[in-house]
Amino acid sequence: MPVFVYILFAAMLIGVPIVFCLAFAPMAAFMLMGKPIYFKMIVQRIYGGVNQFPLMAIPFFMLAGQVMNTGGITLNLVRFSNSLVGHLRGGLAHVNIMVSILFAGLSGSAVADTSAIGSILIPAMEKDGYSRAFSAAVTAASSIIGPIIPPSIIMVIYAYVMGVSVGGLFAAGIVPGLMVGLLLMVVTYFISRKRGYPKRGKASFREILISFRNSILPLLTAVIIIGGILGGVFTPTEAAAIAAGYALFLSMVIMRTVKIRDLPDILLQSAISSSVILLIVGTATVFGWLVSTSQLPVRVGNAIFSVTENPYLMLFIVNVILLITGMFMDASPAILILGPLLGPTMTQMGIHPLHFAIIMCVNLTVGLATPPVGLVLFVASGLTKLSVERIAREMLPFLMVEIGMIFVITYIPFISMTIPKLLGYY
Repeated sequence: MPVFVYILFAAMLIGVPIVFCLAFAPMAAFMLMGKPIYFKMIVQRIYGGVNQFPLMAIPFFMLAGQVMNTGGITLNLVRFSNSLVGHLRGGLAHVNIMVSILFAGLSGSAVADTSAIGSILIPAMEKDGYSRAFSAAVTAASSIIGPIIPPSIIMVIYAYVMGVSVGGLFAAGIVPGLMVGLLLMVVTYFISRKRGYPKRGKASFREILISFRNSILPLLTAVIIIGGILGGVFTPTEAAAIAAGYALFLSMVIMRTVKIRDLPDILLQSAISSSVILLIVGTATVFGWLVSTSQLPVRVGNAIFSVTENPYLMLFIVNVILLITGMFMDASPAILILGPLLGPTMTQMGIHPLHFAIIMCVNLTVGLATPPVGLVLFVASGLTKLSVERIAREMLPFLMVEIGMIFVITYIPFISMTIPKLLGYY
């Protein structure tokens, strides 16, 4: 194993932030090899890594999500969801999941989902008789739908790194995302019935129409993004820019919930969120270059083939590796590090690149809600002032469903691959 890999894991074990780990490992390796002249190349690679047109989709999607959060669009989605599923046992918990499904088509970020929806629905659920821990658990568990249903920031990153179609990957995420949401609602129903959580009266058809009318313009964002990309009208980057412009028009002109004085803060928050992701992408580009030049993917492939050549067993092993990785690392850097290592090996074993792409993205997305470092758990903890451990215990039934869904996607390819095939992506 090359020395820079040991340096990377050593830095991670002592708690160095991942962005610095990815930059420090190549620097330390060059120093040990007596080649500090390559430091200049590191800077060039970092700049080249972020200076890519497809990655412009990330700040635009961030901006669109930030505008919608500030503009109160989430409230309209909550009212619409409540009219559809609020009458079920555990109504507000179902509303929470339904809003996550709808919000997924707008932001593509699990953290944005947890923050926006949790700040509204967790207090409302508590007031309605739900425990705070259960409210936080439902919010965190359902927020991982955000990066599965398109648009998805981590899918953009994977597609850029591994050279697969963004449109195809977006199409592959539609059915798995909806299935995760449906299964979470099934679990919620049984838990709510056991604990006696409340339900509300069934909304009339007129009430559903009114709430839908108030939500139709925000929901059109998803239609514009997904329809435009899958229909070949514009690229994912252009779709993201159009989504950001549409969100601004909707919030400032139609709904008038965002004022000009709000724009500096919206732009600042979007820039901060985007810069974190893009800096990781840049440093990971350097690491990926070293991985490639050291022939590490070939060595990993040979090591894996020495264990088994059975693709089904190999997929099981890889899923376990990804699940464990997701417990300790955020999805974006995990994709940037493991994608170039595992992707070529899976392709060699006959796994379609698009199929493995959706397996990896869903798997690492679930990692956002798993302890000890699941990012959405910390966001939910901050909203509720509960410990991460308390929320994680309450989330166990939901996590079991989500992990089960990973293996369903893995071993029943047509679930995720049917829509991409119909659209001609493979």
